[in-house]
Amino acid sequence: MLGSFPPPQIRWSMNFYYPNFQNDMWRIMGLIFFGNRHHFEHIIEHRFDEQRVVEFCARQGIALYDTAQSVRRLRNNASDNHLEVVTPTNIDALLAQIPQCYTIATTGEKSTSTLAKLYTCSKPPVGGHTPIKIGKRTVNLYRMPSSSRAYPLALERKAESYKQMLRNVGIL
Repeated sequence: MLGSFPPPQIRWSMNFYYPNFQNDMWRIMGLIFFGNRHHFEHIIEHRFDEQRVVEFCARQGIALYDTAQSVRRLRNNASDNHLEVVTPTNIDALLAQIPQCYTIATTGEKSTSTLAKLYTCSKPPVGGHTPIKIGKRTVNLYRMPSSSRAYPLALERKAESYKQMLRNVGIL
C-alpha cells in the first residue's frame, strides 16, 4: 500500500506508517480483521500500538511505503491538499525488492495522482483497479478511499472498500 507522505512529526502517535491518531487506517484494519475499530489503539494514551501494528502487517504480508521521498508542505498541517511532491519514490526500485508483489493499493488522491503521473496511466475509480505496467511487470493498481477523516466517507464504508480489495488480492 502506498500513501503520500507522513504528516509533520508533531502529529505522530507512533513511529510507523499512518502515525496520526486522527487517521483511520488502523481503525479500518481493526474492523476488517478483528471486528473492532479500536483493536490497534491505546485509547487512554491516545496513540496506536506500534508493535501490534507492525506485527500485524508482517503476519498479513502487507507492505507500506510512500509515493514521495521528499515533499514541501505548503501549510503546516497534515493535509495532502497542500502537499507538493518534490521527489517521487522510485517505484521500479521499490518493486525490484519485492518480486512477488503484483498489487499496489494507493490510499488517497495524492498518492494515486503521483503514481498515475509517474506511469502515465489513468486513475481507477475509488475502490476500483486497473492493470499498469511498471518495468517488466504488470501490477493491479487499486485506488482506495483515503483513510483521512477529512475524506467524506464513513469509516465502515471505507472498511468495506478495503475489505473487498484485500479479498481480491488473497489477503482475506
